Parts: sequence; structure tokens; C-alpha cells
Amino acid sequence: MEGAAAKGVLSHLSLLEVQARSRKTQPQQPSRVKELKAKVEALLTQRDQLRAEIETHKNLKKLRASMDKRCTHEEEEEEEEEEEEEEEGMDEDSENSKLLRLMARHTRLKDLLHAHHVIGGYNVIKTRQGKGMCVSLATAYEGVYLETYNLEIDLKPTVRISRHDVPPFIPLNNLAEQSSVQTDVRTLLDPLSQHLNAFAGRKQQLKLVKELHKSVEVMESNVLCSFLVLMFTVPKEKMLVLCSLDYTDHTRCLPTRVHFKCDDKDLPDSPEWKKHCSLLMETPVHKALITMRKMGNIV
Repeated sequence: MEGAAAKGVLSHLSLLEVQARSRKTQPQQPSRVKELKAKVEALLTQRDQLRAEIETHKNLKKLRASMDKRCTHEEEEEEEEEEEEEEEGMDEDSENSKLLRLMARHTRLKDLLHAHHVIGGYNVIKTRQGKGMCVSLATAYEGVYLETYNLEIDLKPTVRISRHDVPPFIPLNNLAEQSSVQTDVRTLLDPLSQHLNAFAGRKQQLKLVKELHKSVEVMESNVLCSFLVLMFTVPKEKMLVLCSLDYTDHTRCLPTRVHFKCDDKDLPDSPEWKKHCSLLMETPVHKALITMRKMGNIV
């Protein structure tokens, strides 16, 4: 009996020891409560943010509808009055309402820009009750908008160019013949835009050369700006160098051939001037001249 009692006591003590160990491994109750409270606060914060976003999107949707309606049917002064009536519950002078209006205009402009990109970046206006259209092709170089050209295209009975103000040295007729204009007008507009932008870019480069490099003399150029002859002065020898730039690819702003000519027959073949030749073929001419001047090779 005594052995059995002793064995029972030992078993009980062993059980108590196991329970004590398990309690040590379990997190303390106060820390668990603190963790749960922090989680609740985070969820409440997230809920408030979602509510604010939902409210903002509702206001933006209402403002967008108001702006679209105003842009279609109202004059500018009347638009402001209608906006005040439709923006229910919004304080016109509050910072929040001003911010929401800016956000609405921003999203609307983004949508318009996307639509403009989808149609190829061309401004298109229907004419003659849908029997024709007028396409505007804007040119730009280095972020600066330049000339805009227009084509009036008949759609019925067949697609054809009726009027345009494209310069005569741009091969418009050849581009039209090579295109599938009857089924896809962009097969004409895309290469035409490429030719026009390349011409505008070359013309702008020539203008910048004259403005930025007074010591460089433009000896020759043509209306297409596809051939250019410049005269440099080499400061050390006080020698004149003629530089010919030939733009045989009329869809690009960079030359396909660069040639130097001067009294020193060895100069064009020197390593330094070969680098200048590569620079002029890979960099817009007005920027290449800045680099050549910094290197001390031209005045």
C-alpha cells in the first residue's frame, strides 16, 4: 500500500511539473490582450481609410459627371454655377472640395489622353455629316510643339485626300499609294507623321545651331533640311573645317553621313575627329557642337 501511495504521489508531482512547463511556454495573458487591442485598432484604422476612399470616389464620380455635362452643353461661366448646384453637401471654399475638383479634372484629362493615344494621337473632326474628316498632325521636338498640318479626307464613296497643307517636298502621294488607306487610314497617317516630325526636328536643330553657336557658320542647307554644311574654326591652328551632314533617311532627325574637309588632309582621319564624326551621327547637331566646343576642338 505504501509503495502504491508513493507511486501515486510521484505521478501527481510529475503531472504538476508538466503543467508548470506548459504554462511557461504559453504567452502571458496581459500581453495577449495587448496584442488583440492593437489588432482591433489597426482594423478600425483600415476601416476608416476605406470609408474615406469610398466617399472620395463617390464625390469624384459626381464631379466627373458634372464636368462632362458642363463641357458639352454649357458656357464657362454657366458651368461654375451648375457645378455649385450639383455638388451637394460640399463647401465651395473648403480645401477638400478644391482638392476633389482638381482630382476630378486630373482623372478626366488622363482619360482623354488615353483616348487620344488609342486613335493614334491625331485630332480628328468629322465633316460633311460624316462623309469626310479633317485630321490634324502636330509636330514636336524635344518637348516643344511646332507646326501643325491638316488633311481633309473624303470617306465616301472612296477614301481619298481632298485638301491638305503638307509641304510639297513631303512625299504625301507616294505614302498614300503605299498605304492601305481604304481599310486603315493610320497606314497613311503614321508614316506621314513620322516624315513631318523628322522634318520639324531637323528644322528645329538648324534653328538652334544658329541661335546657340554664333561662331559656327551655316554655309548651305535645303528646304527639307536634309543636307547641311557648317564651317567650324579650329582654335589652335586657326584653321577652317567644312562639315557636311547628309540626312538621307527623311524619317529621322540624325544624319546618315558626316564628312569633314579642310586644308589639313590628315585631320578628318585622326582619332579625335573620327569621334566627332560618330558624335554628330548619334547626337542632335546643336548638342554635338556644344560637346565639341567643350573639348576645345572648335571655337
